[in-house]
Amino acid sequence: MSHIVEIKDGMRIEWDVPITMDDGLVLRADVYRPIDDGQYPVVLSYGPYAKGLPFQEAYPRQWNLMTKEHPDVEKGSTNKYQTWEAVDPEKWVPHGYVCVRVDSRGAGRSPGYMDPFSKRETQDYYECIEWAGVQEWSNGKVGLNGISYYAMNQWQVAALQPPHLAAMIPWEGSADWYRDATHHGGIMSTFWATWLPQILTVQHGVGNRGSINPNTGEYAAGPETLSDEELAANRTDLDSDILSHPLANDDYYKEREVDWSKVTVPILSAANWGGIGLHLRGNIEGYKQAASTQKWLEVHGLEHWTHFYTDYGVNLQRKFFDYFLKGEDNGWSSQAPIQLNVRGVNEFTERAEHEWPFERTQWKKLYLDPANTGFGAEPIKSDGKIEYEPLKEEVTFLSEPYSEETEITGPLAAKLFISSTTTDADLFLTVRLFDPEGNEILYSGAMDPRTPISQGWLRASHRKLDVERTTFYQPYHTHDEIQPLTPNEVYELDIEIWPTSIVIPPGYQLGLTIGGKDYKNTDEGVRFHTKFMTGSGAYWHDDIRDRPEDVFGGKVTIYSGGDKNSCLLVPIIPKK
Repeated sequence: MSHIVEIKDGMRIEWDVPITMDDGLVLRADVYRPIDDGQYPVVLSYGPYAKGLPFQEAYPRQWNLMTKEHPDVEKGSTNKYQTWEAVDPEKWVPHGYVCVRVDSRGAGRSPGYMDPFSKRETQDYYECIEWAGVQEWSNGKVGLNGISYYAMNQWQVAALQPPHLAAMIPWEGSADWYRDATHHGGIMSTFWATWLPQILTVQHGVGNRGSINPNTGEYAAGPETLSDEELAANRTDLDSDILSHPLANDDYYKEREVDWSKVTVPILSAANWGGIGLHLRGNIEGYKQAASTQKWLEVHGLEHWTHFYTDYGVNLQRKFFDYFLKGEDNGWSSQAPIQLNVRGVNEFTERAEHEWPFERTQWKKLYLDPANTGFGAEPIKSDGKIEYEPLKEEVTFLSEPYSEETEITGPLAAKLFISSTTTDADLFLTVRLFDPEGNEILYSGAMDPRTPISQGWLRASHRKLDVERTTFYQPYHTHDEIQPLTPNEVYELDIEIWPTSIVIPPGYQLGLTIGGKDYKNTDEGVRFHTKFMTGSGAYWHDDIRDRPEDVFGGKVTIYSGGDKNSCLLVPIIPKK
């Protein structure tokens, strides 16, 4: 495979630069750098989406939506080198940066065995960082930046502490392969089975059956064309991997765990309020748990890909890297630790904060009242219960209309007392907002354009808590053993609900829907590969191998009142 160097569009571009790993495998990278000789900081990404496949070609719906609503994305760039979820070199190289994109092992132009988030991949990433740190055009400081996959693997490699890693920007990723990504509350997410086809289209060896990089005329997924059998032999069976590892305490998950005590570099972690299911919890948890003494959290809304590319996002990223990779005294040192885009019904308001959750939070318990499917401000005195068929029905509890504007920002949690007629039950909780006419207020999620305020999940047999890590506002489950239910016996469950932000106007009502399947608000959603997103994004939990009907189709009863104080805990933020 040839290594070509050319000067065009104000950059010196090197295509398919070889990087040799410790086992002898050669990965391929594209390097975009200033024309003038010199030593520059490096912005690097490593992942499976094919470094030479243009954003516009691979994801035209997302590109057209983003550029129509945010023309600043296209401005100042030919957009010829724009790719999915990585930085646009034309917005970085003129500012004195080198941009390096590496196709991960088994993807794009890099051969090898494809095994997402594995120990081997993380070691490759480490070696790519160290390679970039010692090139003649490098100043020795490497920064990591990218969305989703390109964010998730940053946490893993940072824990290996590569010497030339100087700062990182994990933008809308996850940090816990089990809790954030593959199993929500112990319930298997089928997102990865639907996600995989987009990676298979650029697996190394697709060759002439795949796309062409218009900038080079080369096949984006490598020069050789392999048979289906050869391609299958060159990758792990991701669906089988996830299905066959239902608990978080085996070697499969342990090799993908992050040792937070070793994540010490400066961090700008960016989350999305609408990223329920993959692109929210991990960015907040990474910010909280990382040992770094220099770390910042930013939370925004809108689509998963939008603000990474807008002037808002690029300027924030560049200011952070200018400070840590170039040593510029640009005021970043006085940046508040947390920058939030607080979500209203129709707008966002930027606000600085200094800790998570906020010290001034007024934690309020809303007690479930089965008698009127409402909430009580105080524990319900008389015993009550309500029964539903989890695969057919759901129960919604509604607050009284709010009398004044009320902000809820932070983590949520629920305590439920339940019984099941079978040996298990899956609890799906959805926090919702309704206007005075009873219409649900929906938001643009990271993936799905019609999402609720927040969601939480728990498989009842996974109710065991890690007492050291659990707080009153965030249950933390061990997911290390299955504890079956005795049919019709009552159990106490503590359920984590992913963080949120919403300013509730007067007259609006807060709702909590409890059921046994994914929340849904439409039959005509946006397609994500082979399935439609209908309110829960691309994060479905519908695999009958994980959720057999004879176990998870039994009737569930919610108890509240007397000594069973089922409730929803919400973080009320008083006005400053």
